[in-house]
Amino acid sequence: MRRANPRSDPLAARAAAWIVRLTGDDNAERARAHAGFAAWKAADPRHAAAAAGMERLLGQVDALRGHAGGSTRPARAALATVPAGRARAKRAGAAVALALAALALPAWLTLHAWPPAYLLADVRAGAGQWHSRTLPDGSRITLHGASAVNLHFDERRRTVELVRGDILVEVAKDPGRPFVVETPQGSIRALGTRFTVARGEQATVLSMLESRVAVRSAAGTQAKAGAEAIVGAGQRVAIDAAGVHAPEPIDPAAIDDAWRLHQLVVSDRPLGEVLEQLNRHRRGQIRYDPARLDGIRVSAVLPLDDTDRALRLLQASFPQLRVRTLTAWLVLVDTKTD
Repeated sequence: MRRANPRSDPLAARAAAWIVRLTGDDNAERARAHAGFAAWKAADPRHAAAAAGMERLLGQVDALRGHAGGSTRPARAALATVPAGRARAKRAGAAVALALAALALPAWLTLHAWPPAYLLADVRAGAGQWHSRTLPDGSRITLHGASAVNLHFDERRRTVELVRGDILVEVAKDPGRPFVVETPQGSIRALGTRFTVARGEQATVLSMLESRVAVRSAAGTQAKAGAEAIVGAGQRVAIDAAGVHAPEPIDPAAIDDAWRLHQLVVSDRPLGEVLEQLNRHRRGQIRYDPARLDGIRVSAVLPLDDTDRALRLLQASFPQLRVRTLTAWLVLVDTKTD
């Protein structure tokens, strides 16, 4: 029988997923996980062999993940139910599978956090980093928290493509070349100096700190229809598939302070959106089910340089939240069950 390539074999990743499920604090959830894990082991001899090897090598996993401080007690309890009598010849392969599982969790999370478009970008900031760059024309951009841009500068244009995240832009004057920030949702042409742009999955948010910009949605650009919207200082607009939304008032000084002090300032925003922002300031991942957090809206000032403290502040404000740190690479956030 041909041996599967460990890098393409989903066994290690699946085993890591079971470990995560078996750490649940809720008895009912953990019971369902135990039942599912037992069925998984019975479905294929390779699964049972991997589970048998996990019990023997849990100490080695602790060494591999010692920096993480995660508990393996739930995994030990589940693995203690592995049927005896499996062929010893399979255990060597199971040991390899477990080692891969121990390493696969941070590796998978890292790949999830750093997609190719980010890794290949011209300028980028890592998780929790704040990076400023003076551009060839004298303009200055600041990126934070896993943000990235591509630069398209020549004799006729100055275009910054926001690949991911948030940027603060301070534009140098150059009447002969427009300065444009582009995202999949639209384009922002500078008529003044300072503004921030945040790219999300479904929308781009522009916050004007000084002067003005001209905004056009991607739909309007493709159709070559619709006038540009002018957005002035103290205004914020969202740009999405529906177009450029009506502006809302903001406090430019508060936004300046947030960038200077490395803070996240939110007002009546969904908790899932807040967690996604915190995600970009961690080496690992905060995993959550948006449906479980539906209806929780946040108004807060949170420290981006200490996301663990930010999570504690959220938990103090919303006692129904449950925050479980499995490893330094993985934190689970959901709500407590009755």
